[in-house]
Amino acid sequence: MPDKDANGDVRRVRALFLSDVHLGMRPTRIGQLVDFLKHHDAETIYLIGDIIDGWRLAKSWYWPAVYNEFVEELMKKAERGTRMVVLPGNHDEFLREYLGTYFGEVEFVDRTVHTTAIGRTYLVMHGDQFDIVVAHAKWLAHVGDWAYRMALRINIGINWVRRRLHRPYWSLSAWAKHKVKNAVSVIGRFEEALTLEARDTGVDGVICGHIHFADMHDRMGIHYINTGDWVESCTAIAETPDGRFELIKWSAQLPPPAPKPRRRLSLRRAKTSPDLDAPAP
Repeated sequence: MPDKDANGDVRRVRALFLSDVHLGMRPTRIGQLVDFLKHHDAETIYLIGDIIDGWRLAKSWYWPAVYNEFVEELMKKAERGTRMVVLPGNHDEFLREYLGTYFGEVEFVDRTVHTTAIGRTYLVMHGDQFDIVVAHAKWLAHVGDWAYRMALRINIGINWVRRRLHRPYWSLSAWAKHKVKNAVSVIGRFEEALTLEARDTGVDGVICGHIHFADMHDRMGIHYINTGDWVESCTAIAETPDGRFELIKWSAQLPPPAPKPRRRLSLRRAKTSPDLDAPAP
């Protein structure tokens, strides 16, 4: 999985495919995503659904400054001529009201076909349309969303301990997707449904998101690609200038937050005002 080069130069690719950013969910890796965008330029950027988590924002508003940095980075690229294609997912389904609409270099579509530099065609869509739970039992999808967020919270505690032990980041949800039989079965059925849709459409492959499981392989003669997510995985797909696809795992080394300055009191002030800024007994 290629990463940025050592001197931090901007890498130019033909197309970038991103999905499942989930602005509004805590925690996510938006700082890493901003860093990724600053190190990559593309002729076309496909935002393949769940960029905004409308489900979470409707319940509790959460929009830190780094979200604005992400939006501003996209807008700067659009102003420089990058074509932006937004394909809404189930968490930002409110954007489907704008399907067929153009805002400058930004267009909103439900699905599209991407043609590579060597003439191969790929169906591009979020993929929630082929998730039986989302399509037919939305309440159950919300339950699954709650369970996923609980797993993320548990992960925070697990990885706090792992950092203390100088161990690398470990994902509970990713482990479950690999090991739990039902999760593996659901992913397999999703991949099969998207592969069949691509075959029926008459294209060479399919690029999707939705299941937060980055992958790239051939299935039934169709090239299946999943972009992964920016909640945990920090993955994206790039088409190189010669028409190849690469699955990128971004591991930006972001600077740690600056420590907050501590107020210091003189001995005289501490004696006259013992309760001011003094530690609790």
